[in-house]
Amino acid sequence: MSVVLNQDAEERPETFCYQVNGSCPRTVHPLGIRLAIYLSCAAGVLITVLGNLFVVFAVTYFRALHTPTNLLLLSLALADMFLGLLVLPLSAVRSVESCWFFGDPLCRLHTYLDTLFCLTSIFHLCFISIDRHCAICEPLLYPSKFTVRVALRYILAGWGVPAAYTAFLLYTDVAERGLRPWLAELPCVGSCQLLFNKFWGWLNFPVFFFPCFIMISLYVKIFVVATRQAQQINNLSKSLAGAAKRERKAAKTLGIAVGVYLLCWLPFTVDTMVDSLLNFITPPLVFDTFIWLAYFNSACNPIIYVFSYRWFRKALKLLLSREIFSPRTPAVDLYQD
Repeated sequence: MSVVLNQDAEERPETFCYQVNGSCPRTVHPLGIRLAIYLSCAAGVLITVLGNLFVVFAVTYFRALHTPTNLLLLSLALADMFLGLLVLPLSAVRSVESCWFFGDPLCRLHTYLDTLFCLTSIFHLCFISIDRHCAICEPLLYPSKFTVRVALRYILAGWGVPAAYTAFLLYTDVAERGLRPWLAELPCVGSCQLLFNKFWGWLNFPVFFFPCFIMISLYVKIFVVATRQAQQINNLSKSLAGAAKRERKAAKTLGIAVGVYLLCWLPFTVDTMVDSLLNFITPPLVFDTFIWLAYFNSACNPIIYVFSYRWFRKALKLLLSREIFSPRTPAVDLYQD
């Protein structure tokens, strides 16, 4: 009997994150599985960071890409790149080890950056939808209506509002004092899940679905107008027809990006809301899968651009060739056939 008790005492520290009361249970995977998951996460981080870094470089380096729409794409790529650079490595350790080993201050900062970059992405996709709606539905007014200054205002709002909102939730006690009944479920020690409670589950629903409703509504209208324009394109001059075709192509590509965003984020968002009603019964493995599916969206946009934008493929070819060092390369017209 004493041998069994000693064995249980030796094994217990391995099944919990910390040897304290209220510690989170720890799932210890075999070494081979852990290495495989770490390698998969590392590959995802590299794709996310390098893909979005190239978008940032292309839009910044090539003068032909200095347009209001591409400024929004640049800012979106920055949010996704910073997510891969600053958030995903620590998230990978937490997912594989099923514990948070980096202390409470870094946990709060990690949660802040995670929420900031994700909300910034959805804000930018919403603003890009507004931009495409204006370009397709009001083509004559678009050059004067959606200028670089307007794009910069959208970018400022796209970063400022999520930053203030997330800081209010995480770095003030106003929300905690006013919503104490909703925040009664304290996470176990070693989880670093500061926002996963009943209040967050319900607040997350409108924060996610209201911008998505705007994007879907705008793209439905864009599709109707673009279809009508396609029937009238033969009556336009060659230059105007080419410009209209590019605008529709951009709208279609960004519509695909919005659709992928919805597919990646919908499971996580619905789960956090439903889970708050069912006293958080989602298994950790399923919850981590939903989180990483949402993270995967940050790697998708550069892949979508490669298959959809001819200018993106041309920029990639120039980057991988010696021509990138030519002083004339920044002035190359990437839109020219």
